[in-house]
Amino acid sequence: MTAEDRNLQKGGDVTEGDSPAAGPARLNTSVAHNARVWNYWIGGKDNYEVDQRVGEHVAGMFPVIRAVARADREFLVRAVRFLAAERGIRQFLDIGTGLPTVDNTHEVAQRVAPESRIVYVDNDPIVLVHARSLLTSSPEGVTDYVDADVRDPDAILQRAAETLDLGRPVALMMLGILNFVLDTAEARDIVRRLMAALPSGSHLVLTHPTYDGDVGGEGNVAAMEFWNANATPPITARSRAEIAGFLDGLELVEPGLVPCSQWRAGPAPAAAVPQFGAVAVKP
Repeated sequence: MTAEDRNLQKGGDVTEGDSPAAGPARLNTSVAHNARVWNYWIGGKDNYEVDQRVGEHVAGMFPVIRAVARADREFLVRAVRFLAAERGIRQFLDIGTGLPTVDNTHEVAQRVAPESRIVYVDNDPIVLVHARSLLTSSPEGVTDYVDADVRDPDAILQRAAETLDLGRPVALMMLGILNFVLDTAEARDIVRRLMAALPSGSHLVLTHPTYDGDVGGEGNVAAMEFWNANATPPITARSRAEIAGFLDGLELVEPGLVPCSQWRAGPAPAAAVPQFGAVAVKP
């Protein structure tokens, strides 16, 4: 480990006055955190020096990571627009919200259907600080924020039911979240339990990083090893076959499980990124 790497691991707490947007949570801002580093990669301002340093180090090891971050956000926009405009979905349960940025789920959905109802779920203190930015809504629709962990599907569903009608189709958004559940069997069980509580016509929308070489994922291995030694929370990539397992029992929407940059990306060919994306419907 280099001196730079050791320095990146130094931790400490700061009070609300040190945060990019002051809020009630007490946040550890001298250990890099995924929500803030991801925000840095997509050009946001809600990050700290340690996030920028770790982000630059990872980008040096795995230069495509910024393209992955942008492609993931663009996939969200296309998927939500498709579900609202072409599938008539009016309810969205977005787990692993991350920091608010442009074109959040409620903004995309309510541009198509102002009556759309959206529940965001995250358990990251800095996301909670910014959650008020997610609670804007069209007058006809509703947005809500639930402070809960993806590993507790029952709590998520109980709280989501205060805003959403779980007897009607819901789009379950799980973009870049299952990669933080390190045990694949546990991750599959989470998806199964969530989808089991939703009716026919509900959709699962997911993205997940891969180390598959045919989409340029080899560099994910070393980059994630560095991340897990220097940042939080720990992360894992999975093979295409493992990611496909999350979709068992569902019907894939064309073009299926593909690099998220290529999912319904239009007539111009898009470069593949090592982050798979898919939309699937519960029959």
